[in-house]
Amino acid sequence: MAAYLPPGWPTGVHPPGSEGFERTAVAWLLDMVPPDYRLHGVLQRHPIALATLARRHLAACVEGARQGYRTARTELGGVLPVSGVDAVLAAYRSEGHRLVTAARATDLVERALRGKEFTPRLHEAPGPLGQQGQQGQQERRDRREQQERQEQQARPEQQGRQARPEQPAPGKQKARQPTPAKQQQPVKQQQSVREQPVKQQQKPATAAPSKQRRKQAVS
Repeated sequence: MAAYLPPGWPTGVHPPGSEGFERTAVAWLLDMVPPDYRLHGVLQRHPIALATLARRHLAACVEGARQGYRTARTELGGVLPVSGVDAVLAAYRSEGHRLVTAARATDLVERALRGKEFTPRLHEAPGPLGQQGQQGQQERRDRREQQERQEQQARPEQQGRQARPEQPAPGKQKARQPTPAKQQQPVKQQQSVREQPVKQQQKPATAAPSKQRRKQAVS
């Protein structure tokens, strides 16, 4: 059964624990540091020391590239044309990616020299030696690029939704308006019954006896 190599394992370095692992690891690490480091025999006699030195060296290079990329326009904008500054930024991006990949591979080699045993994760399937790390990196790049494309496509749609007011659904465009309350018709006032005049009872006029007597006397 082939030994497992984690994603990012450097090409040309034998699997950990195999014959020639330390020899190939030292040769690869010396290529990651300045040439003058080859003059120090202690680094070749102790691969762990060389791996530690290479890891710190590459970490400093990554940080320097990031800082240079951030300040390139300010430092070079007055002495280079716009196209020249853009070319410098492209070089920073290219070298920065290479340095980050080398720094990760150096960390894996150092851990292997310290006795670390790598085991596959659940989402990783075993594959041929030297190809597994490259396949894992390529798959991660493809997923990251696909995610970035989806985010770029979603941004204009989100901006359009924010700019346009939300329109109600076709079935809900006509909102129910409150029905006006029925006007209460004025209640017909009952006509007051005309009070009929009460006929006053006329009392028969009775002439006084004295007046009647006077009439008779005159006649």
